[in-house]
Amino acid sequence: MTPDRFRRLGHVLIDRIADYREQLPTLPVRAPTAPGDVLAALPPSPPETPDDAEALLADLDRIVLPATTHWQHPSFFGWFPANSDLSAVLGDLASSGLGVIGLSWVAGPALTEVEQVVVGWARQLIGLSPAWSGVIQDTASTATLVALLCARERATGLAFGQGAPRTAVYASSHAHSSVRKAALLAGMAFREVRVDDRWRLDPADLEARIAADVAQGVVPAAVVATTGTTTTTSLDPLAEVAEVAGRHGAWFHVDAAMAGTAALLPECRWMLDGVEQADSLVWNAHKWLGATFDCSLYFVRDTEHLTRVMSTSPSYLRTAVDDRVANLRDWGIPLGRRFRALKLWFLLRSEGAEALRVRIRRDLDNARWLEARVRAEPGWEVLAPVHLQTVCVRHRPDGADDDAVDAHTLAWAERLNASGAALVTPAQLDGRWMVRVSVGALQTEREHVEALWDAMRANATSR
Repeated sequence: MTPDRFRRLGHVLIDRIADYREQLPTLPVRAPTAPGDVLAALPPSPPETPDDAEALLADLDRIVLPATTHWQHPSFFGWFPANSDLSAVLGDLASSGLGVIGLSWVAGPALTEVEQVVVGWARQLIGLSPAWSGVIQDTASTATLVALLCARERATGLAFGQGAPRTAVYASSHAHSSVRKAALLAGMAFREVRVDDRWRLDPADLEARIAADVAQGVVPAAVVATTGTTTTTSLDPLAEVAEVAGRHGAWFHVDAAMAGTAALLPECRWMLDGVEQADSLVWNAHKWLGATFDCSLYFVRDTEHLTRVMSTSPSYLRTAVDDRVANLRDWGIPLGRRFRALKLWFLLRSEGAEALRVRIRRDLDNARWLEARVRAEPGWEVLAPVHLQTVCVRHRPDGADDDAVDAHTLAWAERLNASGAALVTPAQLDGRWMVRVSVGALQTEREHVEALWDAMRANATSR
């Protein structure tokens, strides 16, 4: 494609994206699509000759758009916010257009140094001290794996697989599933720690499990605490967990993938109390903040250990400036990296921190509004503290036992989701079904939360 043709079609595509964002409130949130519909609409073999570009854009409208669940919809309350602010979309476009791959500083000086700057801005925005340094990973799952690999190597003296002792990772039963997967990939045992009555990691049980392992010759290599768990957005007591981890020399990793954004607000900084005693932290700027996926911020205190564990230096990547620059390939798993920092750079420069704080406060206020309505409505209950923007609810018909309530919960949530009016997420809490309402899409205003509450009540009382 020539630059001139790219320019013409690019204008058309930008217009379509802008139109799409404007039209979102009129679309069904969840795709009314059956499995196999898209497969059946696409040819089974690749084209031998060029397709007409206009026809390609037409198929975007005809095939892709109707089969899309709209994460940017103002009535999207599922899973978690995955905000893609249009300023970040422009940054992503700039990254793709430049086509730079950051194999080394020389391969992309601006890629490296813009990333260093914007990650530094992000660190300041959430109140981390200058003792921390950061890098952009693709997802929190990757960042957690990097943290556990660093923990393993510190615990074994960089001798994993050479007769080193067994190592273990400790996290609560409400930790993200990626922690268990990362432990498996890192060759470490995973220990599930009990939670208290607010679904927070129990430091006393953590101590007991570590002591039991030590008695068996297992080295406690890492402890993972979560601030903003997936199911309820509960907040593990970081300071108490840090004390236990420190006493046993375990790497302390904080998963703030969701709650990191709340720390932009001074009134929410308490959620990270104790974080300065941690070794690493992950925060997903591609969730609530607004940087287009994927843009996960990984912060560490000991960059020398990180680069020692992750470093790779084949001859074809060595340069004369290596001792004066950061080669970000040594800060994570992939050798190459996209210019992801442009997404965050465009977002922060186009919006400014104060506008982001205003939006975050809006979402917290809307969640508290919904919480108050649910608590006041007979037959409805709020199941977990609403620290962030997620409200865990259940409707209990008169006389229904727990099994009947489970079936009822799944049924009314599916009716609501199938209607296209909104999207919510059923999930299990203590073995019983409830519904998570995750407030925080870019366009979500009070009117959309009010409409959701009306739809929830209507679907929960219909047959």
